[in-house]
Amino acid sequence: MTSLTPLSLASGGLAMVAVDQREALRGMYAAKRSGVIGDDVLTDFKVAVAERLSDLASGLLVDLDFGLRQIVERRALAPNCGLIAAQDLLIGPAGGAATDTAIDDRVDAAEMKRLGAVALKLLILYRSDESAAMRSEMAKQFIDGAKREGLISLVEIIVKPPRNGGDFDREVEIINAAKEASAWGMDVYKAEVPFGGKASDEEMKRVYSEMHDAIGIPWVVLSNGVAKEDFERAVSLACKSGAKGFLAGRAVWADVVGDEDERASLTSISRPRLQRFIDAVNDNLI
Repeated sequence: MTSLTPLSLASGGLAMVAVDQREALRGMYAAKRSGVIGDDVLTDFKVAVAERLSDLASGLLVDLDFGLRQIVERRALAPNCGLIAAQDLLIGPAGGAATDTAIDDRVDAAEMKRLGAVALKLLILYRSDESAAMRSEMAKQFIDGAKREGLISLVEIIVKPPRNGGDFDREVEIINAAKEASAWGMDVYKAEVPFGGKASDEEMKRVYSEMHDAIGIPWVVLSNGVAKEDFERAVSLACKSGAKGFLAGRAVWADVVGDEDERASLTSISRPRLQRFIDAVNDNLI
């Protein structure tokens, strides 16, 4: 396994901020602003996140389309924060969430390393009625590419209802996805928070513990689908159940998108919130 030191806090925990949202971020802006939301708006926001938050975070995840090169060129990333390049192609409607993913061949692992990246990330959508073999093939291609360059591989799974309309128990599928992914060989697994963070401590820890036993490698939680006021508890419970921390975007910064002075809001709102999430990691690692 590749060393996780380039993405770790002094405690050994992982406190990583995601700004690799693409069309979904454009949709967030469109909900607050009228007119066309240009690519420069998305890029400028991601640079601002790097400038205002990366000195706290142990890693920053960003995409090639909107921000990675600009963050590097403007030296916006704090030296203690590891750069993570998104290598996933997100397929879906303009302004919306991805409905499918693939490896983005434009994102070359060797080039990302030259730009300063220490890790690559791939999103895979899990549907019980789709091919496990195809998911495994995509994951292993991604992991092998990262390994050849000495980069940390992070695989994220989002579970989705089956396309055939069959039964769907999200928490069962979160565990099933971890079981399937345990054979792939990535360095870090990125998992959803069960119950959207709304269940009791006991219910959430039960799912977390089953997932921890299934995956068998360092894992972190993401914040998509979790209200910002619930994420600190979700991180605490995850770490008490064996997680190493988080890789989260929306819970950190979603409510400042489109503010008149985003940099000021990132400093006054997102920064102390991120610190609370980091404290939740450091205080609850086992």
